[in-house]
Amino acid sequence: MSNIVAIVGRPNVGKSTLFNRLLQRREAIVDSISGVTRDRHYGKSDWNGIEFSVVDTGGYLVGSEDIFEEEIRKQVQLAIDEADVVLFLVDGQEGLTDMDKEVAKYLRKSKQEVFLVVNKADNARIIQEAVEFYELGFDNFYPISAISGSGSGDLLDEVVKALPTDSYEDPYEELPKITIAGRPNVGKSTLTNALLGEERNIVTNIAGTTRDSIQTLYKKFGHEFVLVDTAGIRKKNKVSEDLEFYSVMRSIRSIEYSDIVIIMIDATLGWESQDMNIFHLAQKNKKGVVIVVNKWDLVEKETNTMKQYASRISEKIAPFTDVPILFVSALTKQRILKVVETAMEVQTNRKKRIKTSKLNEVMLEAIAKYPPPSIKGKYVKIKYCTQLPTQTPQFAFFCNLPQYVRDAYRRYLENQLRKEFDFTGVPIEVHFRQK
Repeated sequence: MSNIVAIVGRPNVGKSTLFNRLLQRREAIVDSISGVTRDRHYGKSDWNGIEFSVVDTGGYLVGSEDIFEEEIRKQVQLAIDEADVVLFLVDGQEGLTDMDKEVAKYLRKSKQEVFLVVNKADNARIIQEAVEFYELGFDNFYPISAISGSGSGDLLDEVVKALPTDSYEDPYEELPKITIAGRPNVGKSTLTNALLGEERNIVTNIAGTTRDSIQTLYKKFGHEFVLVDTAGIRKKNKVSEDLEFYSVMRSIRSIEYSDIVIIMIDATLGWESQDMNIFHLAQKNKKGVVIVVNKWDLVEKETNTMKQYASRISEKIAPFTDVPILFVSALTKQRILKVVETAMEVQTNRKKRIKTSKLNEVMLEAIAKYPPPSIKGKYVKIKYCTQLPTQTPQFAFFCNLPQYVRDAYRRYLENQLRKEFDFTGVPIEVHFRQK
């Protein structure tokens, strides 16, 4: 069983700062602009040997005309529903506000244990004046400073006492991580919500709605993995504000830490240079790749439209063309389960191990049919090959003159490996070593 602690409160009281403090790393984006956090954001923490999950939520808004207000409220409600303990954060420097009272009224109806946390209590005067928060109707309050960490130890002592279990099961341990990446507004969050069957992430037609990389456990139809929705990645010269810069950096980090990258593009816009950058990033980091063409329902089709579209993408991503290309509509849920099935097949390919005897039987025959061409009168003789004990498929071919093997022949061997052993969607590395 997992222990879950949710942090809620009105905008800009320091929820993400406290979230980062509990995780001991900068996981959530922090900015002085209210409304930076929009979706639920998860992390893992521990105190006195007791581990628990922490959920950061968007600021709870009442009566705002912000387009995200209703969606943020839904996210907060979902976080509270799944939490064991709720940390209700208020701003000690600003004092009690009408919006704090509205949030308190809402939290008093919940069944979870609520801790009233007065943040930004950096001096004795603020701590003394914090008695006004008793008006919110909670038995006790805990003055802290999320930035410096003062008071957080006393708070956590009480929080872990209220948790239902002192054992923790991390649902993400050893599970494959599948990251959905792409340019802004191509439908990444829509696909995430469609796969999960719930409004997990906020979706609007405004580019840049998702700002953090959001992790969710997927466990359906015999598949289990961590699904990561990321902020849209723009070109460097289009990243105009600090906030978006950090969002892009989080997306890049998510790709680096993932196993499979689903590169989503907009069918109406086609494959663009930024999609190519994401593809190269995934390839460089040896990640499995699946290309998903979203909004296919908006494209006018003829007999070979899909085949021609896929062919144009393959031409652009050459020489690594052994990549699945799927055509879906996240909005109408057309073919979205095929995305999951294909991603898991690619993950299987990525972890595949070939027996050395079988590898030599197949590859030495291919080498005999088409041996390396002579260079400067030198003949390369490959006598043996093996798969290296690495996390991703890498192969070593032992020969007498490895320095004379050209890239064209390296690609030939890679294509033979793909043809015989099915490494679709996975970058392969071929090394030549002195026998």
